[in-house]
Amino acid sequence: MDDRTFAELERAIDQIWAIAQRLGLDPFPVHFEVVPAEVMYEIGAYGLPGRFSHWTHGRAYHHQKTLYDYGLTKIYELVINSNPAYAFLLDSNSLLQNKLVVAHVLAHVDFFKHNAYFEHTNRQMIDTVAVNAERIRRYEFQHGRLEVERFLDAVLSIQEHVDPHVRFRRQPTPPPKPRSAPPAPYDDLLSLTDPPATSEPGPTKFPPEPEKDLLLFIAEHARHLADWQRDVILIVRQEMLYFIPQLQTKILNEGWASYWHARILRELPLSDDEAVEFARMHAAILAPTKHHLNPYYVGLKILEDIERRWDHPSEEERLVLGRQPGQGRAKLFEVRTLENDVSLIRNYLTRDLVEEMGLYIYKVEGDQLKVVETDWEKVRDLIVRSMTNFGNPYIVVEDGDYRRNGELYLKHIYEGQELDIAYAERTLQYVYQLWGRPVHLETVLNEKPVLLSYDGEKNTRKNL
Repeated sequence: MDDRTFAELERAIDQIWAIAQRLGLDPFPVHFEVVPAEVMYEIGAYGLPGRFSHWTHGRAYHHQKTLYDYGLTKIYELVINSNPAYAFLLDSNSLLQNKLVVAHVLAHVDFFKHNAYFEHTNRQMIDTVAVNAERIRRYEFQHGRLEVERFLDAVLSIQEHVDPHVRFRRQPTPPPKPRSAPPAPYDDLLSLTDPPATSEPGPTKFPPEPEKDLLLFIAEHARHLADWQRDVILIVRQEMLYFIPQLQTKILNEGWASYWHARILRELPLSDDEAVEFARMHAAILAPTKHHLNPYYVGLKILEDIERRWDHPSEEERLVLGRQPGQGRAKLFEVRTLENDVSLIRNYLTRDLVEEMGLYIYKVEGDQLKVVETDWEKVRDLIVRSMTNFGNPYIVVEDGDYRRNGELYLKHIYEGQELDIAYAERTLQYVYQLWGRPVHLETVLNEKPVLLSYDGEKNTRKNL
């Protein structure tokens, strides 16, 4: 990017910021950087600049960079939820492409600032991950890089199994009390206190309720872990919790950013050629596909439908719900503040939208896609189920002292989607590495309950 284009981009950023504020957006301050593709894809692979090194991040970088080099994909924008926010613009983008990205980014940052699910995120996470990375580098120096990487392999295999709501609902689960020997017949003769009751209560359940936060449970209760290993688990958990709101709001967040970049760009003085280029870019971003949900497209269509329905309520909506005309924009800001993807789809995806977007359930037969479900409510419910627990299996700790032997008993909350058994068995080996005792996972296979186990030497499978 030459100096003239860079100066034009700086002026455009000021213009776009002013338009965004006039339209009602209220983002954090944003620091923009223009970077080459290598930097863009490195940050995209790690999730945050300065994060700890691991081979999975390198694999993600290589995959993304290869697709870019072959012209198969391209990251136009990358923005970080912080205060101030940081956004990265690709130096090979055209000036108009970067104008669109700037408008898109400002809407994302407005969303980060105001959406309820981002309220408790760490707004200084860039500094935090740098400190975390330095601690892990120190552990590598002290214990060896291969030892730390091997341990990280195990932790990252279950990194999605955290609970962002755990701080609101419980104190740390106390470990089970060790079993003591029964009292001798005459112990109470030397005691100055009342003798104990003759009947002992039965063993308490550990944990008292099923525990969703597997990483936290292991960090608190795995008996053999060294202090540095507990710290690594908590580092991974802390960073995963930072990303959870982004997983919860992908459709709404991208729909919000697409809604606003279109309206902001229409306020800019574009030439005819720029208007055509913008229309082409906007259409490419929103292009639907039958293979997966395009979050930009689905989110934008739902938001535009909300605005239309609240701007022009039906007679029944006016009489029964008291909805007044012209409330569409206000309703959008309310949705931006309160909803996540699950509630957005459940509350605002209508029959008309399902039919308009062709959101049917498809099945691959040979090399063809065949529609197998068109009932809009079933489609809506299936989409919602696919988003439960961010699209990951819902696993809970059922018993942390299984068979009174310190073994770990996990349970898959089955909702019709079976686990990949080979993957599950490999993951149990990693969990054993963390827990240090045999581990078990109750799940459903071929519509029958089964128990997968790993004892440190072999995987076994038993029908229940």
